[in-house]
Amino acid sequence: MSKAPKPLVAGNWKMNGSVAGADEARSMADGLAAMRGVRCNAMICPPFPLVGLFARVLSGTALAVGAQDCHPKASGAHTGDVSAELLAEVGATAVIVGHSERRQDHAESDALVAAKAEAAWRAGLVAIICVGETEAEREGGRTLEIIGGQIAGSVPAAARAATTVVAYEPVWAIGTGRTPTPADVAEVHAFIRETLAGRLGEEGRGIRLLYGGSVKPSNAAELMGVANVDGALVGGASLKADDFLGIMAAYA
Repeated sequence: MSKAPKPLVAGNWKMNGSVAGADEARSMADGLAAMRGVRCNAMICPPFPLVGLFARVLSGTALAVGAQDCHPKASGAHTGDVSAELLAEVGATAVIVGHSERRQDHAESDALVAAKAEAAWRAGLVAIICVGETEAEREGGRTLEIIGGQIAGSVPAAARAATTVVAYEPVWAIGTGRTPTPADVAEVHAFIRETLAGRLGEEGRGIRLLYGGSVKPSNAAELMGVANVDGALVGGASLKADDFLGIMAAYA
């Protein structure tokens, strides 16, 4: 029987940050160290050029470093892409795949997301696989249908609790300040849990499920207290130490 790891609070910096942001990252790590009894793992995922720098700056701290995407292949003629192996070499421990902005802006399919998750595992990284519905899909009553299809297509059968995280991010809540109600989150996360358990057995019950979409210090405790929510994937609020630590305080 698989045992679920500690909750995870992961910050997705998207196309934000700079070399000077390493100081902010270090402040986050120092603040985390000062939070006695915090019961979660923590990670930030900066843009590609900063991954190695941040990994060095944060070495020896409790704040891990991840990346925001990877290519399915280990090497080759893929201009502008980055392999999971290189991300691991420069110090990343995880990689986000299938974020809605990748699915929309780059037309990424479920099959491509699954291939990227397998690439992450090949390189020894944890795959953070994102799923989520658009506003039109929610208003059309298709939320669970969409999420179920994304899980079926994006989460490979080899997914394991130790190597896989699933993040539910309703597209309409990302960066808008709008969030679903706790009851809405509970419904979707319960559905994801049962879907994963149906496909993967006990491993599916142990995979961490993150909620993402306008998470901030003021709503973190309520959202993190929902059943089957095992942490958060945080956008804008992960760019500043005070905000990010305020979210982690939900687990203090």
